[in-house]
Amino acid sequence: MWSQDRHHDVGAYALGVLDEVEAFHFEGHLRECPRCAVQVAEFRPAARQLMLYRRATPRSVHPFAGPGPRLLDRLLDEVGNRNRAGRRRWLFAVAASVVFAVGGPAVAILAGPGEQKTAVAATDTKTGVWAEVKAADKLWGSEIDVQVKDASGPRVCQLVVIGKDGSEETVTSWMAPDHTDTPSAMKGGAAMQREDISHFEVRSDGERLVTLKSPWG
Repeated sequence: MWSQDRHHDVGAYALGVLDEVEAFHFEGHLRECPRCAVQVAEFRPAARQLMLYRRATPRSVHPFAGPGPRLLDRLLDEVGNRNRAGRRRWLFAVAASVVFAVGGPAVAILAGPGEQKTAVAATDTKTGVWAEVKAADKLWGSEIDVQVKDASGPRVCQLVVIGKDGSEETVTSWMAPDHTDTPSAMKGGAAMQREDISHFEVRSDGERLVTLKSPWG
């Protein structure tokens, strides 16, 4: 599914349909492409609603069946919240996405009072994987830093955030190095605010390596 023009894969990445290797390579492109970073931020509300619809719809329901009252209520609430926030919120979201993609000291300009990162850490006794997650609320969601010690590499891993409503977002992906205890450090972002997060999971090829319960809910 890999496109010769990486810009064309932004929709597939935002909707979570790229496989692990493709997502890993696209995120390398994302760090160097502000245009794609903006588009990923724009896709996130739609991807989140599709995830909610998939989880709320039984397998027996035809995919083109009419939406029920609960889904309509959720969609109306979401639209109302976005409209109340107005264009100012959207512009800050775009600016945050561009700054995150290109890096640099301008990140501090977008940080407001009370947005310092707080941390949670855990070690899985079965896999031996240790992880620490730091998160800070932003206008567009949560800015997240993660460090992982994984001596069972090399393997492709992801940090996944799970919301209290059951929805999931992949925060970042990386290649765990070959047999080392040195932590790997990554940065990412999620559309959820910290208070909406249930827990984090570090995964590899569908296997859960370590779970970190959110301390902010």
